[in-house]
Amino acid sequence: MEQDLRTLKKWIDESKDIVFFGGAGVSTESGIPDFRSEDGLYRRQYPYPPEVILSRSFFDGNPEEFFRFYREKMLCLDAKPGPAHQKLAKLEQEGKLRSVVTQNIDGLHQAAGSRRVWELHGSVHRNRCMRCKREYPVEAVAKGEGVPRCECGGIIKPLVVLYEEPLEPDVVRGAQRDIFASDLLIVGGTSLSVYPAAGLVADYGGRIVLINKSPTAYDERAGLLFRESIGKVLGAVC
Repeated sequence: MEQDLRTLKKWIDESKDIVFFGGAGVSTESGIPDFRSEDGLYRRQYPYPPEVILSRSFFDGNPEEFFRFYREKMLCLDAKPGPAHQKLAKLEQEGKLRSVVTQNIDGLHQAAGSRRVWELHGSVHRNRCMRCKREYPVEAVAKGEGVPRCECGGIIKPLVVLYEEPLEPDVVRGAQRDIFASDLLIVGGTSLSVYPAAGLVADYGGRIVLINKSPTAYDERAGLLFRESIGKVLGAVC
């Protein structure tokens, strides 16, 4: 591993346009549970499977149950940026990192100081009335019980991408442009099994560094592969 860390440091030093593509594993170091690991949300028992609860059809048909689960399991507002968030913000401040492309919805990259962040699956910190389009902070959803409603009576919906909903086209285009223009793509904390987000990595032809504790379908494409926490790896080279 020491040789691989030296190589990674060399690649980072040589690069001018790094992009980081990350998933839930970035935020597990901040205490936010992921979905697919042994202790992830998908392995726990609920009245409905989490992937069903987090679908648009379930939201429309059973909003009270959706918001009960959402407040209990998806809002981790006391979480603080972890080592990986902080190291990536530092790389951006040094002019090495072009942007972060994240599948997370927790806003911790911005809390750490990252400025150019493409949130593929939206953010818990942005919420909008489905009727009048008024914008609301996360507190409007986090506080209280039942279905949060606007003064006009409309439901306040978190601007997170649910199953059965498309990704925001402008976000996808921006992330794709940055990835294809990068000279080093660091992928961390993601199984690369959720599409269409994972498809952004599929067509990249440059250097790929993959940091993930479990195997992915992209392991053979990686120039460097680490089975360690992202914070540990980045902390050793940044």
